[in-house]
Amino acid sequence: MKIETVEIKKINEKAKIPTYGTEDSAGADLYACIETAMTFNAHETKLVPTGLSFALPKGYAGLIYARSGLASKKHLAPANKVGVVDADYRGEVMVALHNHSNESQTIEPNDRIAQFIITPYLKANFVEIEELDTTKRGKGSFGSTGEK
Repeated sequence: MKIETVEIKKINEKAKIPTYGTEDSAGADLYACIETAMTFNAHETKLVPTGLSFALPKGYAGLIYARSGLASKKHLAPANKVGVVDADYRGEVMVALHNHSNESQTIEPNDRIAQFIITPYLKANFVEIEELDTTKRGKGSFGSTGEK
């Protein structure tokens, strides 16, 4: 496992640095940097501040995923399913949490609100061509591989 140093700036002195739940956790927990509880009405989306900005290494992106416990118990998960923090972004990382339930849900200051996974990415040079190579799957879409 490769460990990189990632520089973080606290925009808010009460912000919590991300933490890993276990030695082998892929995602680091992001924490709500809020003064008081935040309530989400049914099907409402709100931006939750983390109080942090990051200097991710060039060639890497930070991906913001749902925390399984928060999503399954309180139905709160990132509105865009996966948030992307680019390596050149230096603003505050915010988590757009959405309440997928029919009831109001609340988070408290310093609650763990999302997972942050730092991953390398491939920068592509898109080239238009007349024909693509053929494959066994071809143009088969959803369910075309025989999975029932």
